[in-house]
Amino acid sequence: MSTSTLTSTPSTAGRVLDVEKAGALAAQHAAEADRTGTLDQAVVDALRDAGFARHFVGARRGGTEGTFAELTRAVRSLGEKCAATAWCASLAAYSARFAAHLPQAGHDVLWGESPDAFIATALMPGGRAEAVDGGWRLEGRWAYVSGIDFADWVLVCAAACGTGDSPELRFFLLPRSACTVDRTWDSIGMRASGSHTVAVAGALVPEHLSFARADLVAGRSASSDVPVHNVPFQAVGGVTFVAPIVGAATGALHAAADGVAGRRRTHAVESALVKASARIEAAGLLVGQNAEVLDERRFTPELMARNERNGAAAAELLQEALGLLIRGAGTGGLGDGHALQRFWRDVTSASSHIALQYDTAARTTYSTVLLGPAD
Repeated sequence: MSTSTLTSTPSTAGRVLDVEKAGALAAQHAAEADRTGTLDQAVVDALRDAGFARHFVGARRGGTEGTFAELTRAVRSLGEKCAATAWCASLAAYSARFAAHLPQAGHDVLWGESPDAFIATALMPGGRAEAVDGGWRLEGRWAYVSGIDFADWVLVCAAACGTGDSPELRFFLLPRSACTVDRTWDSIGMRASGSHTVAVAGALVPEHLSFARADLVAGRSASSDVPVHNVPFQAVGGVTFVAPIVGAATGALHAAADGVAGRRRTHAVESALVKASARIEAAGLLVGQNAEVLDERRFTPELMARNERNGAAAAELLQEALGLLIRGAGTGGLGDGHALQRFWRDVTSASSHIALQYDTAARTTYSTVLLGPAD
């Protein structure tokens, strides 16, 4: 589908994500979420009410068809309160964008009653599907499925056999009730993201609840001409995962500054906060640049590679910033009840994501921009 024919729906484009209530509840429940490893139901409900699940859903289905920049700002704002809440909000929005590649009959099933369905996605292949009459027989296991605790649907990737000489990677949408969840997530940070393992044993998936992974990668939807549904996967450049921790790092900066208030200020502490603030702001600018490229649909090889580099660079800057804040805060910042140490653990955990590593996300593509193709 040619991107030159894509149009937005003026009546729905640009609606504002309402994060005030969700942010207040996220802050209120952040420590508890970190302790229990799950988001409070009030927070989940607030995310749904705020419009994250519907943000990238088409207007004809009652969705917002919102922008990448707006989502990025909203996720960053949530991240200042609770990184795991922001992570789940971001993935709820982007998962709907992935699911938009389903055939229209799949849209009917998924969004026929409401555009606010929460979808948990496993992007990495982890199972096998056999072609059967009317669809696919699916089985497999998928790790690190964030938000599975409160998902209505699950979108997983598997090798599909029976479509040709070699298996084809496809995505499959299943109701949450068709899956078993193994509670394997045990990270030092992002605990409430609930990124557990999903298992499926021989579930039947109708044809209209599946689509080719190649279409998602290429940014080519066979069923929707909505612009945000037709974006190359490379162009997103890790913004899904780094925007929450830009917010978390900002929250950490505020927590560190609050910890200094009323104490004798040393040059070392002041320098640490100043240096950290610069790194956090720089990371935010890189992420904002990525969102701008996406909204302006500038999908050149150079800019898509730069988006990948920006995501990895932002994550690196944020790790450096949190290290400075922790060292500046001293022992007090590591207390179990101190928000700073929670943000530090969250940023450390989230920054390990494969989409935010130079070697896997940017080294090959952006070195080609700088140096030309390798011999």
